[in-house]
Amino acid sequence: MTANKIQPPFLKSGDEVVIISPSFCINESILIEAAGFLESWGLRVRIGRNAAKRNGSFAGSDEERLYDLQEMTDDPDIKAVFCSRGGYGLSKIINRVDFSALKNNPKWFSGFSDITVLHMWLNEVCGVMSIHGEMPLNFNNTEKSSETFISLKKALYGDLRFHEWTGNIYKPANVTGEVTGGNLSLLYSLSGTQAEPSTKGKILFIEEVGEYYYHIDRMLTSLKLSGKLEGLSAVVVGGMNKIEEAKMPWGKNVEETILGIVSEYNYPILFNFPAGHIADNRAFYIGKQAKIEIEGNNAKLRYA
Repeated sequence: MTANKIQPPFLKSGDEVVIISPSFCINESILIEAAGFLESWGLRVRIGRNAAKRNGSFAGSDEERLYDLQEMTDDPDIKAVFCSRGGYGLSKIINRVDFSALKNNPKWFSGFSDITVLHMWLNEVCGVMSIHGEMPLNFNNTEKSSETFISLKKALYGDLRFHEWTGNIYKPANVTGEVTGGNLSLLYSLSGTQAEPSTKGKILFIEEVGEYYYHIDRMLTSLKLSGKLEGLSAVVVGGMNKIEEAKMPWGKNVEETILGIVSEYNYPILFNFPAGHIADNRAFYIGKQAKIEIEGNNAKLRYA
């Protein structure tokens, strides 16, 4: 879908929001603490009926997780949906969700990691913007940077204007484009589906955690073979955390691996964006137009 995305209304004090668990399970005590955290922002917080359920690794059965996601998508009183954590599970239910209610009552969906599946479905199938940001699992995690939560609140309330960071930058240029992407493994897993990311002319964000070096290369090579790395405005690389060697040493670091895949293209490649499975996990919009401005090793992603 290439048309401009629908931007849900920004939150205001007193709005009702919800925490659901569409992927892995989470302790009820963490959900209750997270609700208190959001209430401190002036929000009224509901917890999904099945959010604390357990079915193996999952937060309830497919039907229970689907029920909460569908109910909160349909409810016009809910202005934002927070996915409690990632892990795995959204891809098992996403094609059964009826998102038609969002045409008349769009709302923000927030999360990252496994929630990449939801971001891409909202963006590519529904044409609705969403927020890539920290999840309730970590709302009381003292290792997270203050900007992790400041940026999330700003994004929800419409006060997020830009992000600045320092990192290695290759083929620097000031560019514009709609921001898309998320967790590399999930983007890779969506190839051939309705939610396969359209990337031409876009700023592609990628992050990853707990993979082998050669898996990073394999997934990016697959995206390259399917044309997803051609014609981008830029590649922005966030956290690449806990990337490990397999039995056969790879011999390159993450930066060298990524550059080896995209070296033939002329767009800028920017590393160290503060988002992903890292302590400084700043929120940003998926599906919104942005501009990248570069000066030396300093970069700014500014929203139009």
